Amino acid sequence: MIITLDNRTADSVRTYFEKANRPEIKRVLPQKAKTVEEALADYEKTLLPNAESFGQTVHVDGKYVGDVWCYCIDMDDEPNCMLSFCIFEPGYWSRGIATAAVKMFIQIICRRYRFKTIGAFTYADNHASIRVLEKNGFVVKEEFEEDGVLSKYLQLEC
Repeated sequence: MIITLDNRTADSVRTYFEKANRPEIKRVLPQKAKTVEEALADYEKTLLPNAESFGQTVHVDGKYVGDVWCYCIDMDDEPNCMLSFCIFEPGYWSRGIATAAVKMFIQIICRRYRFKTIGAFTYADNHASIRVLEKNGFVVKEEFEEDGVLSKYLQLEC
């Protein structure tokens, strides 16, 4: 199994929007964009100089299976960015793909931006995502309730 990261495109944004809006994904990963047009507009912003987000697609043996991205990039604040990821193909869950993709992505963004800290939020009952983050060196810093849902904030010191 060969896991690679690649550049996002308008086509991959459309695919991601469609796949990530399935109930089993939305249950564990809320989506900011409510329409594909909003998702494409957000993607276009990532192409601008000084963009506040950057993402890549995740591929397994050449098949597009998910995305990994950082957002809220701000070198003057802590954390310097927030990290998120999604493997949207259920057949690829629990196979170490997210862990490997996050590891590769962290190496890329730490070289590109020279981050000191990276944060991540996840629902407290999303044990798979918490495990991916912990395997990549993230530590739980806070547990909190928002809108009746228990969540966790994890952080990585680069």
